[in-house]
Amino acid sequence: MGAAPARTEQREFGRLADGTPVTQYTLHAAGLRLSAINLGGIVTELLVPGREGRLANIVLGLPSLADYETRNPHMGTIVGRYANRIARARYTLDGEAVQLEASDGANALHGGPRGFGKRWWDIEPQQAPAADGSASLLLRHSSAHGDGGHPGRMDVEVRYTLGPGPQWRIDYRATCDRPTVCNLSHHDYFNLRGGTGDVMGHRLTVPASRYCPVDNTLIPEGIAPVDGTPFDFRQPTPIGERIRTPHLQLLRARGYDHNFVLDDNTPGLHLAARLEEPSSGRTMEIHTTEPGLQFYSGNFLDGSLAGAHGQVLRQSDGLCLETQHFPDSPNQPGFPSTVLRPGEIFTSCTVHRFGVVASHKESP
Repeated sequence: MGAAPARTEQREFGRLADGTPVTQYTLHAAGLRLSAINLGGIVTELLVPGREGRLANIVLGLPSLADYETRNPHMGTIVGRYANRIARARYTLDGEAVQLEASDGANALHGGPRGFGKRWWDIEPQQAPAADGSASLLLRHSSAHGDGGHPGRMDVEVRYTLGPGPQWRIDYRATCDRPTVCNLSHHDYFNLRGGTGDVMGHRLTVPASRYCPVDNTLIPEGIAPVDGTPFDFRQPTPIGERIRTPHLQLLRARGYDHNFVLDDNTPGLHLAARLEEPSSGRTMEIHTTEPGLQFYSGNFLDGSLAGAHGQVLRQSDGLCLETQHFPDSPNQPGFPSTVLRPGEIFTSCTVHRFGVVASHKESP
């Protein structure tokens, strides 16, 4: 029996503190279900089948719109203008100093305290299912000159597509009216068990022979090989296997919170990570056009937040795999450039492909 036809639904999700109503849009396609809201483009749910065919939500969420508005640790958000950290919340572009709004000590993190994850996104659902059985949402946001301290107006479009096949695709597009920097990503906390239990048993593969060590404020200190370190995920490895190793980098970040330099930097989509959860059989492969992957093991989930289903969220309840350019690139000339100029179009694509394995013994 084939999958049900693709469709889109919508309902009011709540009201912001200023009374603005927020809509939740839900895509049904390819046996998957994804819900997103106007605030931050936040993905509130992503339901994926497991080994027995049971759908479960594999992203962490918060109980209410008020929580997303006031207490959200970037959960499910579009992150920008600049994903990840910029040291001392400043950089120089074309000889001009740019001072940003700090949000992570002295650093700017994920666009600062008013980054894209806290902004309004207009959402336009696809009016009819595509011929290939997919369904999509188009999200738009205009970031004014001076937003967060960045120069230039930036117009951004992000498209969420479910299908064809069991996959979630994110396409990013941005233009500007004066030179600026651009680094867009998505900040989902994944738990392939369906939000129950921790992620320490998830088996992670990252095809990266190098990563970016960080200083005490989590700013990269160049690039180093993963050989002989707890950062070698070139073969499938349980996340909890080495996370307690007394390695300086793990101590500084309280776990994993590092950029991996993907080995394949050819144009087009390439593998960034594979995640497998043995008990449910769920697998997720991430393919991207980006050069880096930030692996964050949820180190700062400290029990001060409740999840969407009332559970207390603690370290290891979810993990992030953020495809992106490297942290602090505007201050590190050896990193791939994130400068965007008028007349140029920033484009990026990340695809999450879902599957199941019949048993743990058959896992690759």
